[in-house]
Amino acid sequence: MASDRATNPPRGECTHCWFHAYASRQAQVGLGPREDCPQCVDHMKNGHPTHMIVR
Repeated sequence: MASDRATNPPRGECTHCWFHAYASRQAQVGLGPREDCPQCVDHMKNGHPTHMIVR
């Protein structure tokens, strides 16, 4: 189970990126070694979607 810190990002942070930073084992459990999360790659290329930013 993810910690409270992982599930409660501060204002201005992306919920997806915050979760992956603080609960990486749970967030990326289905990925293989050296395999990138498709959503993480999308955020690196295109930026964070506005609906995922905590207001």
